[in-house]
Amino acid sequence: MAQSFDVAVVGAGIVGASAAMALGATHRVLLLEGESQPGYHTTGRSAAVFEEAYGPAAIRKLANASRAFLADPPPGFSEHPLLKPRGVVFAAAAAASASIDKALIDALPGTVVEIERREAVALCPALDADWLDRALYEKGAMDMDVAAIHRGYLRKFAAAGGTIVCNAAVSGLKRAGSSWRIATEAGDFEAAHIVNSAGAWADVIAALAGAASIGIEPRRRTALVFAAPADAGPTHAWPMVCEIDEAFYFKPDAGLLLASPADETPSPPCDAQAEEIDVATCIDRLETATRLRVAAVKRKWAGLRCFVADRRPVLGPDPAIPGLHWAAALGGYGIMTSPATGRIVAAGVRGEDLPADLIAAGFAWTDFSPARLSR
Repeated sequence: MAQSFDVAVVGAGIVGASAAMALGATHRVLLLEGESQPGYHTTGRSAAVFEEAYGPAAIRKLANASRAFLADPPPGFSEHPLLKPRGVVFAAAAAASASIDKALIDALPGTVVEIERREAVALCPALDADWLDRALYEKGAMDMDVAAIHRGYLRKFAAAGGTIVCNAAVSGLKRAGSSWRIATEAGDFEAAHIVNSAGAWADVIAALAGAASIGIEPRRRTALVFAAPADAGPTHAWPMVCEIDEAFYFKPDAGLLLASPADETPSPPCDAQAEEIDVATCIDRLETATRLRVAAVKRKWAGLRCFVADRRPVLGPDPAIPGLHWAAALGGYGIMTSPATGRIVAAGVRGEDLPADLIAAGFAWTDFSPARLSR
């Protein structure tokens, strides 16, 4: 006989783990992961920076609503801080000056200030003063310990009696009365509610449940690490540097430098791998805008960031399929917004309104519902 639960969360990445933890206090929750370990895909391949001045407006507000949790997590969540000061310089050549003006208008109050070119170069001496025209500084940006955040969700979930099963790719979903019958590679299960947090495979899971596609768009993002040139001096205290239109970014990372061309190449759901052209593009952009020279790439990888047409997350109950809930399309911002998104998904499963702080921030269920995508 199949094991029965109140909720089955499909996908144990950061969003699924956060939702599972949020639900664990009130429901019997099963967390299903298709890979041999949680967080194998996007969660484990993040640049790991918390930025309230980054991404679409909805993402910035979700990050703001998540900061308190990440700065002061509940007892037993982690043995050490999840956030450490980093700061971000948003850099622009003369041709991108208008983007600096737009960023200042769009930013949440108090998150970024414009700084002089000399200040930007003092913060990150690698910047080429001849290339740089204008810069913004987000002093409050932080490095995130992604592994500790993900582990904390899973730890609190397990402590509440939650069950996690890996190597359990879902192959079938069938509604039977008020429950779902779930066929997986690790056996069959039953649950009253399904949370679809399957990342790039979210539309695949939706199809198994008989739900309409949300038009999930996986896009490849490349990253690489390399040693700073010997004449670069100490790099550990440098801020992250992002080109204002996301042509590239780089930051210190465990004694090396991590960089990305901030690519968004359409991709099918897969175990994404770095392409040589994207690595070469990243190096060319870095060497154009900075004094850095990449002698050798120590490591390279890629991950999938998933979007829908309006680039807002899809969270909460499906409007047509009873017992199906969405936790998808976080667009690569899932880690820094995970405390808020987990609470949103849990509220939907419980049939509650959005948390009060998110309503105060101006959110409504219609901002997240998949119903908006079929209009």
